[in-house]
Amino acid sequence: MNGLIGTKVGMTSIYAADGKAIAVTVVQASPNVVTQVKTEDSDGYSSIQLSYGSKKAKNANGAITGHFAKAGVEAMKESREFKNLLLNKNLGETISISEIFSEGDTVHATGVTKGKGFQGVVKRHGFGGVQNATHGQHNRGRAPGSIGASSYPSKVVKGLRMAGRTGGGQVKVKNLKIAKIMEDQNLLLIRGAIPGHKGSIVIIEKSIKS
Repeated sequence: MNGLIGTKVGMTSIYAADGKAIAVTVVQASPNVVTQVKTEDSDGYSSIQLSYGSKKAKNANGAITGHFAKAGVEAMKESREFKNLLLNKNLGETISISEIFSEGDTVHATGVTKGKGFQGVVKRHGFGGVQNATHGQHNRGRAPGSIGASSYPSKVVKGLRMAGRTGGGQVKVKNLKIAKIMEDQNLLLIRGAIPGHKGSIVIIEKSIKS
């Protein structure tokens, strides 16, 4: 699948051809560098590893430094493998936005959602609680309620919606449209929202249908 690694800049709005304002997420996808090429003969499948962003030399161990040295580049921040990338590229070459995407393409965006910490059932699962109830209900507006029976099954059922850690997980949003490409600034304007905070790494993959 064709794709690139980028950084989420933030959200803004632009005007479409029909004059309507649409919300878009701005992704900066500076040219990605090819840092590894796998083939059917050597690895059993074909793929291209792309790397993005600079990394301080002090934060790169010998294995990482040696891996990137084969491609003739300094250690980079993020690497992703794209199977069956439909481009004929060699080690050390770069891939720009225009080589992968065009305006109107359908893409899938993968990012890590914002971490919310430990949250209750109201924020985590949208529970409503006991609203305007009588008969001795006290301070039950944000409580989870019963979590199981006693004699059977004598345990809390796995997957029960309870309080816990919220956010901070990898999420893929599918079938978003590229509203505009600003190639001179390496920017993709993607219609809709993409998981992650400002400055986070996102993976933009071109849909097979495009």
